[in-house]
Amino acid sequence: MSDKPVFIEKQYLGREWIPVTIRLVLAIFCFAAYTFNFFNDAAEKADILAVVGFGIIIISIILGFLLHFRTRVVNKSILVDGLWTTRLVKIDLNSIVKVEKGKYSRYLFNNPVYNLHNKGTIRFYTSGSDAIHLTDRDGLVYIIGSRHANEFLRAIEEEMK
Repeated sequence: MSDKPVFIEKQYLGREWIPVTIRLVLAIFCFAAYTFNFFNDAAEKADILAVVGFGIIIISIILGFLLHFRTRVVNKSILVDGLWTTRLVKIDLNSIVKVEKGKYSRYLFNNPVYNLHNKGTIRFYTSGSDAIHLTDRDGLVYIIGSRHANEFLRAIEEEMK
């Protein structure tokens, strides 16, 4: 058995387009309100709006480099490890009976989750609309969101052979 991963994917918190757009619109509103108040003799009170606008942009940049979780397929298992305090989740592919690619959710907005247990499913998601659905012998469903779902599915099927 080789320790070399067949598939590696890193998902970052701040790289999904909808939250980035929301943060940038908030920053634009802060700068617009600052400009409007600056020319209406409220300059000393308007400075806080500029600080908030720059703070939102700086936080957006930092979130773009903040790793949410990493998915690896290696040695007939899927390893999902996340941020600082999260535990490594190991899914043994020998216990998986069904693997399929599908949509993560029918909703447009989805919150990032790591190891969320809910109604017989365990979810891992940061961004994208596709996911891999794994069903084990006990009927537990793992839903792992992926931006490269086709490659992820191919790597799982290759390891299960």
